[in-house]
Amino acid sequence: MSPDRTLFQKLFSSRPVILAPMEDVSDAVFRKLCRELGAELCVTEFVNVEGLLRGCRNARRKITLGADDQPTAIQIYGSDPDRLAEAAEIAAAAGPSFVDINCGCWVPKIAGRGAGAGWLRNPTAMVEMAAMVVRRVSMPVTVKTRIGWGPESEMPIVELAKRLEGAGVSALTIHCRTAQMGHSGAADWTWAARAKSVVGIPVIVNGDIKSAEDAQRALAETGCEGVMVGRRAIEHPWIFREAKALLEEGRLIDPPTPEERIALCKKHLVMNTEARGEPHGVHVTRRHLAGYLHGLPGAAALRRALNACDSLEGCLAILDEALSRRAA
Repeated sequence: MSPDRTLFQKLFSSRPVILAPMEDVSDAVFRKLCRELGAELCVTEFVNVEGLLRGCRNARRKITLGADDQPTAIQIYGSDPDRLAEAAEIAAAAGPSFVDINCGCWVPKIAGRGAGAGWLRNPTAMVEMAAMVVRRVSMPVTVKTRIGWGPESEMPIVELAKRLEGAGVSALTIHCRTAQMGHSGAADWTWAARAKSVVGIPVIVNGDIKSAEDAQRALAETGCEGVMVGRRAIEHPWIFREAKALLEEGRLIDPPTPEERIALCKKHLVMNTEARGEPHGVHVTRRHLAGYLHGLPGAAALRRALNACDSLEGCLAILDEALSRRAA
């Protein structure tokens, strides 16, 4: 067994809580913040294979991993098997823990072109594509997908999981909704349990993991080797430390204090501005503010003030004033 695959198996021996790949969210800055809060494994934003093969700046940014950005997987997406396999080689050369193929994005501009969840319309082609990618790289290849395209009375994920394992895929992340559901309706974790029961590779359960208790229940009910957190992390990255405490120590910990919430706002603003400059670094932090400031007295007014400010200095002054009011 190669060192890469030995390390890969160790990644899932502790049943990790994983940061999901989210476009314009799971960048290097947010991965660092989530890792500091307990995320044991992270996945990059998804990377368009065409942009990666052309060497476009944004694609290069997405696959650049710092020395402290481990363990992290690089996720790629595309509709052409040959291009996916070629891009996987470039992704693998960037030094991730493994390469993940996005077969789950339901957004019409992605799936409608045959990429992402579009692969679920032709499971045979999906398996053949995965096998091609596996043959082209020397590190583990994983797939993130959904339970089916939908609507079907019997989802294809159980048989598909077996076929992907046979193609050499090293692990499978299952978002437990159909592609047609998008983010609507409830995720049905029983499909992850059914898929897990027929394969020997790690299976990660994803969808509706909104709390530490959800993470614990999802693992208990499915027997999966990991749990992946997506949208909840955007507003509440503390979910990683909360889930870790419950899973490893059996205890529920207190939610973040108001001071911790404000401190994370400041830290994220500073880090994003250092990485992206002003005002862009300030703007990309805004999507997190409603969650970070949740429950604070005057949170709505504070958020409005921050959303109207384009400078780092101004935002920090607004947050410092909020801290001063709390201390008064």
